[in-house]
Amino acid sequence: MRWKTADFAGWGRALSARFDVARPERRRALDALLSEGLVPAMGMRRSYGDAALNAGGRAVEMTRLDRMIGFDPATGELEAEAGVQIGQLAQVFAPKGWLPPVMPGTGFATLGGCIAQDVHGKNHHHAGSFCQHVTSIRLRTAAGEVEVTPEGTPDLFRATAGGLGQTGVILSARIRMMPCKGDVMIVTERRIDDWDEHIAMLDASRATYTVGWIDATATGSGLGRGILEEGETGSGLVPRRVKFRKVPFDAPRFALSAPVVRAFNQLYWRRVPESGRTVVKPIGDFFFPLDKIHDWNRLYGKRGFHQFQCVVPLAAAGELRAMLESIAGSGLASPLAVLKRMGPGGAGHLSFPMEGYTLAVDFPNRAGARDLIARLIERARGAGGRIYFAKDSLARADDIPAMYPELAAWRAASSDADPQGALATDLVRRLKLRGAA
Repeated sequence: MRWKTADFAGWGRALSARFDVARPERRRALDALLSEGLVPAMGMRRSYGDAALNAGGRAVEMTRLDRMIGFDPATGELEAEAGVQIGQLAQVFAPKGWLPPVMPGTGFATLGGCIAQDVHGKNHHHAGSFCQHVTSIRLRTAAGEVEVTPEGTPDLFRATAGGLGQTGVILSARIRMMPCKGDVMIVTERRIDDWDEHIAMLDASRATYTVGWIDATATGSGLGRGILEEGETGSGLVPRRVKFRKVPFDAPRFALSAPVVRAFNQLYWRRVPESGRTVVKPIGDFFFPLDKIHDWNRLYGKRGFHQFQCVVPLAAAGELRAMLESIAGSGLASPLAVLKRMGPGGAGHLSFPMEGYTLAVDFPNRAGARDLIARLIERARGAGGRIYFAKDSLARADDIPAMYPELAAWRAASSDADPQGALATDLVRRLKLRGAA
């Protein structure tokens, strides 16, 4: 297996690195690579920052190791290799009455990546995080291949779930799929007028899947306005399928200027009638709305973008509102902004989810946006919240210990599994996660 040197970037394109990558197609080839020593694994590189980057080092890309090993229709348990994409699982199994239990905002995320970030979805308020549905992980550590389970190896499991790939290379996993009614979504859309109504509607929602788009440019009495989407799976309906599109070039800077974004958001908000509406969508259009626009990250131009995503406790909703006021007043936000309510916790020491409200906003990579995000991170920490490693590209090492109180336990477990620190990535080094900040 040959190593090839190339330049790679996170999905936000603001951070990049040059390093060697190998792409094995079979377990035998992967085993031969890892027999020379552990190296970090990466998937489709949908993390926005530097979670998958390893400047000057090596990494193994797992995307060709994407086989579905077995499925038990009686229990819904699926075993698959780490490189399989979540969108592929949804496409294959939804017509059979099953869905991945938790799906992030892109179907290109791999099974291994979903475990390494313990991702959450539009159903976290009652289904929890991804790794809470994982029953077993095949993991290659420095000591060799091991099976990791919540019951048999709880310490290693909690260090691996959301552990950024720092305990070993995830080879395959077993997950409990979730029953569904079919391969379409019945989605109710409601126009939301302001922040208080948005929070109240999120709190009151009993839908299986709930998400709020928020106009991060609206100020004054319109602060927090947006669209609430509530979804349920369905069958027997055939929605209109949208063709995939591709962004052919990097957009010019003015494309996301404040007046353009405000105008777009106004039109987008008004696309839903005041009385609301119910529509039928393909499953992918609801869960992965941006996947049908290939290379949509190019809309931010050559400099790329940063995303700020935090979660704060329920009691800190007022502080989150104040953060949104800062964002709206800055004139820097893009049209991509999401507000969700989350249920209790995650499966790992470094799992992002916690009970509260999560806000995610994209910003073009400009000096003003970087300064604003730094202030937002500080406010999230002060509110008892945390930032999401899968989206972060700007946090500092000093920010992390207060946000993740189980950091010391994770450090101990990851050091046991990888005593030489061979699995460290640019994000791990930037935030000093494997050592004292």
